[in-house]
Parts: sequence; C-alpha cells; structure tokens
Amino acid sequence: MCQVSKGIKRQMQNNFFGIEIGLIIVGIILLFMSLGPVKAIIQQLPVGKVQTRWKILSILIFIFIAGYIRYSFLHGPVTIHSIADLVVPWIFFGGAIFVFMVCSLSLETAIDLRRIFLLEREIITDPLMGIYNRRYLDRRLTEELQRARRYELPFSIFLLDIDFFKKINDTYGHQVGDMVLKKLGTVIVDSVRELDVVIRYGGEEILVILPNTTVVHAVELAQRLRRKVEETMLVGSDLKENRPAIYITVSIGVSGYQFSGDGDTAAAIVERADKALYQAKSQGRNRVISSNDHDEFS
Repeated sequence: MCQVSKGIKRQMQNNFFGIEIGLIIVGIILLFMSLGPVKAIIQQLPVGKVQTRWKILSILIFIFIAGYIRYSFLHGPVTIHSIADLVVPWIFFGGAIFVFMVCSLSLETAIDLRRIFLLEREIITDPLMGIYNRRYLDRRLTEELQRARRYELPFSIFLLDIDFFKKINDTYGHQVGDMVLKKLGTVIVDSVRELDVVIRYGGEEILVILPNTTVVHAVELAQRLRRKVEETMLVGSDLKENRPAIYITVSIGVSGYQFSGDGDTAAAIVERADKALYQAKSQGRNRVISSNDHDEFS
C-alpha cells in the first residue's frame, strides 16, 4: 500500500514537473517571439534615446530568457510536491505573455501611427513640388496667429511668384514647366530655415510662413532666396530638343503680423503680401517688396 502511495506521489510530481517545463518552454518561446516586434521597432526609429531604450528592452528580454532557463535547471521533479509549487512558473508564464503582448501591440501601434502620419502628409502635400499644399495653409496660419497674439511674437510671410512662367509653358511645354516647379520647390526648401513652412499657394505662387520673424528680417530672407533662385539652373539644356538651360527669376511680396489696432487676421496678412507681390511685378519683377512701406529692395 505504501509502495502504491509513493508511486502515485511520484507520478504527480512528474506531472507537475511536466507542467512546469511546459510553462517555461512556452514562456521562452513567447519571449523569443517578442524580440521580432522589438527589432522591427528599432529599425523604424531614428538613432536617439528612444531607440536606445528599445535596445535595452531587447537585452532585458534576453536576461529574462536566461533566467527562465536557469530556473528550469534548478528545479526538478523532487522539488515539486503540489500544484502550489507551480506558482512561480505560472508567474513566469504570465510575464512572458505580458512582454509578448506589449511588444506586439507597440509594433502594431507604431505601424498604425506611421500609416496615419503618411496619409495626413499625403493629404497636405503637393505631389509635384513636394511642399505643403493650400489645404495646410489655413490651419498653419491660424496656429501662428494665435501664437503671435498669446506671446506677442512676430511672424511674417512672403508670397513668391515666378516671373513669366506662362512663357516657359508656352515655349517648352507643361512637362518642362512641371520640372521647373519641382526644382523650385527643392531650392526654396533648401534655402529657408527648418522652422519655416513652404506652401504651394496656387499655380506658380509659393507662400512661406516665417515664425518668430520680423518683416525686416523676412525681407532679408526673401532677398537671399530671390538671388538664389536667379543663380540656379532649374532645368538643364537639351540639344535634341534644341532647348537651352532654363533659369528663372521670382517676385516676392512680404508682410507680417501687426500688433496694433483691433487685431490682425490671417486673411489680412496674406492680402497685404499679395498686394506687395503685385507691386513687385508692376515695378519690373525680380524684386522683393515689403507691405510695410512698399520700399523696394533689389
């Protein structure tokens, strides 16, 4: 009878040990599977603190795996007498599930956020010039106007238009005209500051928002850009089509937020820039005019 009881007890210990090993093995598999999403997240992140933290997490996961393996070697069937002795393996198993779910959900969230970001960027980006489109203008102007009012900070804009762009289209075709616009977008983005916002206002008109910038400084930036565009070859020559290299000039109207009066509006700021642009064109083009005093800077 005693031998039968010992045999049953030994069988139960073996069963409990089998459960323990199963929990540990599945836990280790889940931890190894967690490394996949972590690796994918690290590859999508730029070099920096956040990427470093995810790398540290991957190291911790390896430490957890080593701990699971060590635990399984230290505990055999003789150390398990009842189901209560399986508490630690169950905790390990639950921890592995938690790590796997957090890593997987983090990757799915990152993918969804990236998809939303790309979709939003596509909606507010001009596909030809690679800059923001008119849809983004109202929102950004409103944000800058509110910031200027709240913190009494200056901000300016300038409105740029290509001189005689219709002549380019009529002479060389719309395909060449599109090449000019695309290259111009690159030149403008490379010439302004990182905090400035470049927007295709319509046709060949480009509007640039200059946060925390006075009109005087905005005129200097516009003048620098005007010279840069004038000196840049936008489309190379083509002997087969008997087409020379294409250079262009631009006219620019500048205006800024006015603190006086009942409060300036975004529409009024754009209207002043548009009038200054008209002045620049009527005075001979290839120049910068400020709406403040309509003085010429050339």
